[in-house]
Amino acid sequence: MLIRTVNFGFSTAALFLLLCTVCGEVSATRIKNICEIQGARGNSVSGVGIVVGLARTGDKAADATRAQAEMLRRMGVQIEGRDTLSPKNVAIVTVIATIPPFAKEGTRIDVQVSSLYDATSLEGGTLMETLLNGVDGEVYAVAQGPVSVGGFNVSAGGSSVQKNHVTAGRVPMGAFVEREIPSTITDGERIMLLLKRPDFGTAENLQAAINQVFGPQTASALGAGAVGVLIPESRRSNLVSFIAEVQNINVEVDSRSSVIINERTGTVVIGGEVMIRPCYVAHGDLTVRVSSTPLVSQPPPLSAGQTVETEETSVEVDEPLARLMPLSGVSASEVAEGLNRLKVTPRDIITIFQALREAGVMDADLEIM
Repeated sequence: MLIRTVNFGFSTAALFLLLCTVCGEVSATRIKNICEIQGARGNSVSGVGIVVGLARTGDKAADATRAQAEMLRRMGVQIEGRDTLSPKNVAIVTVIATIPPFAKEGTRIDVQVSSLYDATSLEGGTLMETLLNGVDGEVYAVAQGPVSVGGFNVSAGGSSVQKNHVTAGRVPMGAFVEREIPSTITDGERIMLLLKRPDFGTAENLQAAINQVFGPQTASALGAGAVGVLIPESRRSNLVSFIAEVQNINVEVDSRSSVIINERTGTVVIGGEVMIRPCYVAHGDLTVRVSSTPLVSQPPPLSAGQTVETEETSVEVDEPLARLMPLSGVSASEVAEGLNRLKVTPRDIITIFQALREAGVMDADLEIM
């Protein structure tokens, strides 16, 4: 019997519902968790290098052979010709890293390594010395070391097993900073705090919290995303201590009401003060099952008839009863409790939220990832 099922609802599969509950109150956190100091930023550096020691999983491209020959020449190794080299154990890779703010010469940083050509795996490879340049073309770091891919790729007899992405990996603490990148965080009188998530309410709370600790007129909100802080004259001789004290001040963070959904994974995140006005919701799945049973018609013995094969098809429709359920709430927990009463899957919840938004009974931003 051949059964074909068409489901016009959503399956539970391996989907999950993530509810981040913020129950009607703003949350307090330290300033260092929600703000960055203007000028204290990292800088990206990058380069192109060679990974050696691969188990015949390297590049097949001709550029890999040329890069291998050039590397050997730089190391003082004389070769008779490129045809004597094999790129199977070598891969050309891009190497990127971020130099953190205030990093001094000799600071060690992690680097990210990714295959540039057609290598099938970087497992077991070692990155050779690679110069990392900034946007100005200057060398700011040098990377080298064993590559960790965090997975494997095994094949034999026409079958293969792979875990994680083996054509990209990391070299932990694999680069040394060779040149310090200067950072300017103050003009001598003030510092600027930049909110990671600009919000007028949070900026106002930030200004009030700092002024409460250091006195009026110390902090001034310049908009939703920036707060200027005047450095008291008595603290200008020890700027590090002042910034550390500012960053440890607790401030109430305001958040907008929002529902974030990801239809690809069935994830729903409810944040802020999501309010759903009283309404009634009904939701049900429709399943159509089509079954095909082969039938054989056999002619009587010694007759001139022929065996005929036919197929009997049956169609079944399954539509569970869907009752109207009341739904309302002024917090994520109340909304979650109402949706749980409907006994629906995460993908059904996504559909319900979209319908609630269209009906105008949900006061929240609906964002689709």
